[in-house]
Amino acid sequence: MGQAVTDNHAMNRFELAVGNQTVYADYRRNGRTLVISYVEAPPSLRGTGAAGRLMEGVMEAARAEGLKIVPLCSYAAMWMRRNRQDDLLA
Repeated sequence: MGQAVTDNHAMNRFELAVGNQTVYADYRRNGRTLVISYVEAPPSLRGTGAAGRLMEGVMEAARAEGLKIVPLCSYAAMWMRRNRQDDLLA
């Protein structure tokens, strides 16, 4: 593993590079709130845990910045519920 989730401010998305492919979560900032609108993994990475690793990095970044999260994306909302990240919900 060892891959780092990065915040691509220019594109308003968190990214995780896996080989030559990228898993990403589009977001917008609204004050101290991070609104996650979309999480995407290339078809060949679906089911590999890459999107979950991305979400772990997003949660770490939100905690580090003291942000709350509004998961508009159904995958992000489901992941947060399954992984008991309720403390970060706005």
